[in-house]
Amino acid sequence: MKRIRFFIIYTGLAFACSTVSAQSDSISLNGILKQVISNYPSMRKVQQDINSANARVAYAKTGYLPDVSINSYYTHIAPSSFMSFPGFGSFELYPTENYSASLDYRQTIYDFGKTSKSVDLEKENRELVNITSSQIKQKLSSGVVSIYYAIVYLQEAVKIKDEELRTLKEHLSFVEKKKITGSATQYEVLTTQVRISTTENQKTDLLNALKVQVCQLNSLLGQPEKTTLLVKKELQSIQGISSTDSLLNQALKARPEMKFAQQKIAVSEMKYKTIGTQNNPVLSFNASGGIKDSYEPDLYKGIWNYAVGVGLKIPLFDANKTKYTKVQVKADIESNKEDLELARRSIVNEVVEEQANLHSSLEKIQQSELQHRQAKEAYGLAETSFKSGVITNLELLDSSTSLSEADLSLLKSKIDYSLNLLKIKIALGQDIY
Repeated sequence: MKRIRFFIIYTGLAFACSTVSAQSDSISLNGILKQVISNYPSMRKVQQDINSANARVAYAKTGYLPDVSINSYYTHIAPSSFMSFPGFGSFELYPTENYSASLDYRQTIYDFGKTSKSVDLEKENRELVNITSSQIKQKLSSGVVSIYYAIVYLQEAVKIKDEELRTLKEHLSFVEKKKITGSATQYEVLTTQVRISTTENQKTDLLNALKVQVCQLNSLLGQPEKTTLLVKKELQSIQGISSTDSLLNQALKARPEMKFAQQKIAVSEMKYKTIGTQNNPVLSFNASGGIKDSYEPDLYKGIWNYAVGVGLKIPLFDANKTKYTKVQVKADIESNKEDLELARRSIVNEVVEEQANLHSSLEKIQQSELQHRQAKEAYGLAETSFKSGVITNLELLDSSTSLSEADLSLLKSKIDYSLNLLKIKIALGQDIY
C-alpha cells in the first residue's frame, strides 16, 4: 500500500512539473490575437486598401497644383508657298522646316469648389476603408476566441480523462489482486475494464476534436497545419452586467457595422455634392514661353516668344449627365439608410442574445459549483465506506466517475462564461485585441 501511495505521489508530481513546463511554452489569448491581426491576409489586404485610399486623396489634391510641361516639335510643310515681286525676286511666305520648343504653365485660379469637394469625397472614402479594417479585426477576434476556448476546454478535458484513467487502472490492479485472493469476482474486473475502454474512447474523441481546433488556429496564425500548439488557460473573472438598454446604447454607438453604414451615407451625400460642382466654371491662368522660327526676312532664325492669358470655362449643357447621376446617387443614399436600419436591428438581436447567453452561463457556473461540491463530498464518503467494506469497488468507481463528470461540467461552464463575456464585449463594439 505504501508503494502504491508513493507511486501516486510521484506520478502527480511528475505530471505537475510537466504541466508547469508546458505552461511556460504555451501561448496566451492576447498573443494569439496580436499575431492573427498582424499577419492574416485580409488584414494585409485592407492595409493595401488604406494605402490606395491615401493615394486617391493625394491625387484629388493635385487639382490645386499647376500643370507644367515642356513641348517641342519639328514640322516639315510641303508644298512651299512663294510670292514674287517684279524687280525684288521671290519671297517664301512661311518656313517649310518648322522648329519649336516651349515651357507651358497652367494653373487653376478658382474652380468654385470643384477640387475641394473631390478631396472631401476621397477623405470620406478613406474613412470607410478604416472602418472596414475595424470590422475585420472584430470578426477575426470573435473567431479566435471561439477556437481558443474550445482548445482550452479540450486540453483540460484530456487532463481530466487522464486522471480518470489513472484512477480506473489503479482500481483494476486492486480488483485483480482481490480476485486472486477470492474476495472479488470476474464481473468486477470486466466492469472496470469496460469503463477503462469507454474512457479511452472518450479521450480519443477529445484528442481528435483538439487536433481539428489546433489546425484551425494554425490556419489563422499562418502556420503549418501540423504545428503543435498549447494555449494558456485564461478564464475571465465574473463581472457585473449592465441593463439591456445601457448595453444597446453602447453597442449602437460603438459597433463598426453602425459606423460603416453611417459612413456609407456620408460618402453618398458627399458624392451628391461633388456631382453638383462638376459643371461649375473654371478660371485658369495660362503661360507659355520658348523659341520658334522667326518671320520675314529671316524665317529660319529662332526667336524667343511668350504668351500669357487667363481663361474661363463655363459648361452650358452636358446632355443631362449630371441630372441623372444625381438621381442615381440619391437612390444610393436611401438604400444606405435602409442598410443602417438593418445593421441596427441585427446589432440589437446580437446584444440581447449574447446577454442571455452570459446570464445563462453564469447560472450554470453556480449550479456546476454546487454539483462539484456535492460530487466531491460524495466521493469522500464513498472512499470511507469502501474502506469500511460497506460498498463495493464498483460503487466507488461510480462515485469517482461522477466527480470527473462534475469536474468537466464545472470547467465547461467557466469556459462558456469566459467565451460569452468576450463575445458580448465584441457585440458592444469593444476592442479585445
